[in-house]
Amino acid sequence: MCVQCRLRGAAGCLSCELGFYKSAPGDQLCARCPPHSHSAAPAAQACHCDLSYYRAALDPPSSACTRPPSAPVNLISSVNGTSVTLEWAPPLDPGGRSDVTYNAVCRRCPWALSRCEACGSGTRFVPQQTSLVQASLLVANLLAHMNYSFWIEAVNGVSDLSPEPRRAAVVNITTNQAAPSQVVVIRQERAGQTSVSLLWQEPEQPNGIILEYEIKYYEKDKEMQSYSTLKAVTTRATVSGLKPGTRYVFQVRARTSAGCGRFSQAMEVETGKPRPRYDTRTIVWICLTLITGLVVLLLLLICKKRHCGYSKAFQDSDEEKMHYQNGQAPPPVFLPLHHPPGKLPEPQFYAEPHTYEEPGRAGRSFTREIEASRIHIEKIIGSGESGEVCYGRLQVPGQRDVPVAIKALKAGYTERQRRDFLSEASIMGQFDHPNIIRLEGVVTRGRLAMIVTEYMENGSLDAFLRTHDGQFTIMQLVGMLRGVGAGMRYLSDLGYVHRDLAARNVLVDSNLVCKVSDFGLSRVLEDDPDAAYTTTGGKIPIRWTAPEAIAFRTFSSASDVWSFGVVMWEVLAYGERPYWNMTNRDVISSVEEGYRLPAPMGCPRALHQLMLDCWHKDRAQRPRFSQIVSVLDALIRSPESLRATATVSRCPPPAFARSCFDLRGGSGGGGGLTVGDWLDSIRMGRYRDHFAAGGYSSLGMVLRMNAQDVRALGITLMGHQKKILGSIQTMRAQLTSTQGPRRHL
Repeated sequence: MCVQCRLRGAAGCLSCELGFYKSAPGDQLCARCPPHSHSAAPAAQACHCDLSYYRAALDPPSSACTRPPSAPVNLISSVNGTSVTLEWAPPLDPGGRSDVTYNAVCRRCPWALSRCEACGSGTRFVPQQTSLVQASLLVANLLAHMNYSFWIEAVNGVSDLSPEPRRAAVVNITTNQAAPSQVVVIRQERAGQTSVSLLWQEPEQPNGIILEYEIKYYEKDKEMQSYSTLKAVTTRATVSGLKPGTRYVFQVRARTSAGCGRFSQAMEVETGKPRPRYDTRTIVWICLTLITGLVVLLLLLICKKRHCGYSKAFQDSDEEKMHYQNGQAPPPVFLPLHHPPGKLPEPQFYAEPHTYEEPGRAGRSFTREIEASRIHIEKIIGSGESGEVCYGRLQVPGQRDVPVAIKALKAGYTERQRRDFLSEASIMGQFDHPNIIRLEGVVTRGRLAMIVTEYMENGSLDAFLRTHDGQFTIMQLVGMLRGVGAGMRYLSDLGYVHRDLAARNVLVDSNLVCKVSDFGLSRVLEDDPDAAYTTTGGKIPIRWTAPEAIAFRTFSSASDVWSFGVVMWEVLAYGERPYWNMTNRDVISSVEEGYRLPAPMGCPRALHQLMLDCWHKDRAQRPRFSQIVSVLDALIRSPESLRATATVSRCPPPAFARSCFDLRGGSGGGGGLTVGDWLDSIRMGRYRDHFAAGGYSSLGMVLRMNAQDVRALGITLMGHQKKILGSIQTMRAQLTSTQGPRRHL
């Protein structure tokens, strides 16, 4: 019995009172119950834990009762291709214990967050998935273009004793594009004297639609000297033109819009040995042929020495003379050291279709004619001055129908309009790159003229971003920009100048792959009066065009780099209109005076610096597209470099400041611009009533708002909150600058 003596050595003893306990008999005093515990009756030998508090099996009776920890806080994710880095902070309430560890739960969500499934055994967790001590984790081997949900649980020594579900922080991410996995199984189907037939299996993780397979082959032990490649669209191919009786090495890899996967393991195949059998008649014919050839060669040499008339075989054709006399040599072509047998070498430089004297020659050289009966138009998805844009399907013999976009020239066109319309196809037909829109072919036979291209499910980049405002991670946006930069690097290397690079002329497919499009410059510029400014000789998209191109109509790859900087700004601003509601004349004068677009809300400092480099006034100082792609690749490889956010610290454009409202007027303002006008200028007019209900009747009051004030108005969309706060921050910067050196404005 647990008792406490009144006096040491006395015969009379009392039981331990409520709230006290004594674990063993003896003359020691009763102890008060530890925190979060109680004694149920007098003379208690142990104190029981309060409700929702627990004591671990190894905890002594004198230890306090504890409870499971709260959820971790500040969980952030950083996606890099098919890997994601997770970082978090310890829970605010550790439950009274110091043995807090973390478990990661990974769920894959192919359709929606309500239909998730376990990630599977192929997912790799570094350093481990459970019992994590440090507050960070790398998850690799995820599927490309897939939605994932990660739960980070905080647990301690009593978490298993609690019937309540564990507290966890949750983050949802979408992985980026990735190249397909390695082709594993490849085997020989047949081997002849000069050809080998191969068969292989599709990669286990295609990570998208496989566009083609590349077969690399070479003579054994001669890979460093020479090798050849062959393209195939199925998992079977026949390589011909080989040497008899020779051992060859074959490897296969797959390619998607994200790039090429790894080559398969090498497989060796030996071609059949030849068995020459010549009869007497064959030998006689060979000898007669050689003798005849020698006689003809001698006669030609004698004729030339005696100044005979030239044979027509040695004369330039009339067509070749005409082209060279007009300064129109055939398009330059480079011969690769090794190209697949039976395939034509690809052009090294872009050939301008309008330089061909015969109007249809460029089209026949670079496009493929499609029979109109093979195209089935299903719906109209757009229209313009030149005609309609439709969605349809293209029948390919022996394959499934291919979804395509069809541009149809409207009826009543002139021959010049038809020629200009088809010249865009002649341009696209020269390009072959995963970030350039692919031409399927043209329809020119008959009265209806059509251009058929691959179908891009998500439409133009600017409209797509506006629809999904604030829904992508910085890494996903950088991945989109990397795709556009890679396409422009390819065009620049070919010597092609786009002249109208803008987010509206970049298309996005279902895998978020961005592709440069719209190569019909004259049509685009004439159909877009809102983005064009008339000068001598035509129209120019002012907001995207370099100053030297506006002033002197001097377009170059460097002017395309300027436009790419504006595209970067559009992407980081989720499709916002460059220079907002400034007029084209104000844009020209402001840029000339040194104004550059400020960083969008939340834009990393490194990306805004790259924009400013693209907008260097001296075009020779702007980076090349190859350098731009290298910078973006480095940022993707080092996500921590994207955490530093740029600040809005540049002065407003002078032309804009002149027409700007008076921000210093406190409650009223002297310029007459209302809160509604401001919301309309940033395309947030839908929130007029929210601001009015909140009592924000002047821009002076708006300037004093913070993030909490904006949320209090009931504006729940994160992207809209960022846009409104970014505009307020810009107005504050304008106010600071107008009160400083530009007070006279």
